[in-house]
Amino acid sequence: MEQPVNDKKKANKAAIIFIVKLLFFYFLFSQGNLFMNSVMSEGGRFYNSFVATHFDYIQGLKTTLIVPAVWLIKLFGFYAIYNEMDILVISGPHLRINYACLGLGVMSFLAAFAIAFPAKTKAKIKLLIFGLILIYLLNMFRIVALGVLLGFFNSQRNNFTYHHEVFNIIVYIIIFLVLYYWIKKNTNPIVKQVIDSKVEKSNKT
Repeated sequence: MEQPVNDKKKANKAAIIFIVKLLFFYFLFSQGNLFMNSVMSEGGRFYNSFVATHFDYIQGLKTTLIVPAVWLIKLFGFYAIYNEMDILVISGPHLRINYACLGLGVMSFLAAFAIAFPAKTKAKIKLLIFGLILIYLLNMFRIVALGVLLGFFNSQRNNFTYHHEVFNIIVYIIIFLVLYYWIKKNTNPIVKQVIDSKVEKSNKT
């Protein structure tokens, strides 16, 4: 009987460490990105021209979203022009890609989860790469969908006011599904044994 007890203690300890690490890294990444956005935004509280000129990864992410999105919008027969943060679809919507549009919050959560979860480094790297690419593609297609749909249905623009919230909900659902299957495949055997035993007990009750 001692071995199952020890395994349970190890699993509980691993769970606590995971939660603490997850919260720590999520706070670090999410708040770090907000801080860096202030550092690299002219007029921001912590603005630094040198960092903004040479290390503006946030603008880089905006550009990698905007440019292919414009290409795809044009494939639907619209004419669109863009600058560093705006997409203007002629006879369609004006889309502004600001910090809230970049998906850095969910990216921060994914990165924190990948670091915190007790699994092999190779599996974590695969999850991180796949997840970040998935979030990026979903975000880009959201921009394309807004440009195309609002181009075709100008009168419906007011109905897309909460597209940020809808996008975040959809992305989190998809990411949680990805994590569910990833966890099943990569869970530590001890933790998995305890989880399975708890599930078995709950099914009996």
